Amino acid sequence: MSQLRKVAVILGIALIAFISLPARAAGDAVVTALMQKELADIDGKEVLMITVEFPPGGADPVHRHDAHGFIYVLEGSIVMQVKGGKEVTLTPGQTYYEGPEDVHTVGRNASNTRPAKFLVLLLKNTGAEPVLPAE
Repeated sequence: MSQLRKVAVILGIALIAFISLPARAAGDAVVTALMQKELADIDGKEVLMITVEFPPGGADPVHRHDAHGFIYVLEGSIVMQVKGGKEVTLTPGQTYYEGPEDVHTVGRNASNTRPAKFLVLLLKNTGAEPVLPAE
């Protein structure tokens, strides 16, 4: 087996292990990695697909992503805001965008009695951390 093929196999196994990790908590949210894929035709970029579940009354800490973030609400309703933007309440089927320079100041479940769940696609630099502290 060639050295390049061995590296590809090892990276493939590492990716499978990452994707199959159990959900992890981030603030009050439970984050589940669904897919991570390098984009062969966009040098140095990858997509990370996750779901985020807020328990009733749950929220994220203030943070940022060095990425383009595309959010799609699956269940419940969520409140989102980036620094300098308006606070918006989103319901199933609605979308939201965060840019690489945005600071995510509000991310919470709009309900104190029902959970909320949304899908996030992050277009980011390959290997970059998906969530960063706000500066």
